Amino acid sequence: MHVTIIAEAGVNHNGSLQLAQKMVEKAKEAGADYIKFQTFIPKNLVSKYAGKAEYQKHTTGGEESQLHMLEKLVLTGQDFVELKAYCEQVGIGFLSTPFDLESIHFLDQLDMDFWKLPSGEITNLPYLEAIGRTKKQVVMSTGMCEIWEIQEAIQILEKAGTKDITVLHCNTEYPTPFCDVNLLAMKQMAEVLKKPIGYSDHTVGIEVPIAAVALGAVVIEKHFTLDRTMEGPDHKASLEPDELKAMVSAIRNIEKSLGDGRKKRTESEEKNCAVARKSIVAKCKIQKGETFTEENLTVKRPGTGISPMKWYDVLGTQAERDYEADEII
Repeated sequence: MHVTIIAEAGVNHNGSLQLAQKMVEKAKEAGADYIKFQTFIPKNLVSKYAGKAEYQKHTTGGEESQLHMLEKLVLTGQDFVELKAYCEQVGIGFLSTPFDLESIHFLDQLDMDFWKLPSGEITNLPYLEAIGRTKKQVVMSTGMCEIWEIQEAIQILEKAGTKDITVLHCNTEYPTPFCDVNLLAMKQMAEVLKKPIGYSDHTVGIEVPIAAVALGAVVIEKHFTLDRTMEGPDHKASLEPDELKAMVSAIRNIEKSLGDGRKKRTESEEKNCAVARKSIVAKCKIQKGETFTEENLTVKRPGTGISPMKWYDVLGTQAERDYEADEII
């Protein structure tokens, strides 16, 4: 099992190609499989009347509109062309989430490995149809969703032409309170949707995505930033590079730990059987011909002799030789 780890750069580049390239380097150093950005044309994404989310007001102030905020966080089409080339040079997968139809058309030409859809577009039928018509693999976040809304989105994507869909459990609050994570919903999603399930995380820290892997997540997405103190809407709910590296390392360890699901003795522990298990031994001196009883036998380490599971087979038989106390029968 290999969990696909997406380092979500989002708009944490603050509109700077150079900062975005630095994030590519740090995501690669952390061991992520992909770094993901966001592609949008502000006026196509939000109206001039759209307000900010509460977390955005908290991180960037409430005076400006959402449109004005986003206008400061845009990368150009040429920037994304250069970013994809830089990702290839560095050796990490490039992704960017489109937030409008024009951006879908543009990114489709960049030939990404798959689409990563945001939670907010789950109820956007024209958007889903446009993605579906590309017939490319989709990884879809599901924050704010009821299960039936996810089913509807999957049906639209499949009808339009996309069949390979992975669904990410998600909570769209930044940061997400631990009491609202509801990781066990992943089980219901897997049973009902019959799709591979992953997790897109907005909690503080790295514990929850690690736990999601233990529950079977095949994709993990997590926001990261070069510095949480930077200005911008998403920095405060993001990991810094060392934290991202720790998360990736922990997830890789969990991958190895999951195994094949069958309980069995492993090769590494085989050598410890004789040390940790016990054998039937003489409790005291026993003479040849003496009958073995519960009074002259006991069970002690090491486990190199007769197993205590044969206790009743041994009781009542006769000693074939003399035994000293503690000697294995």
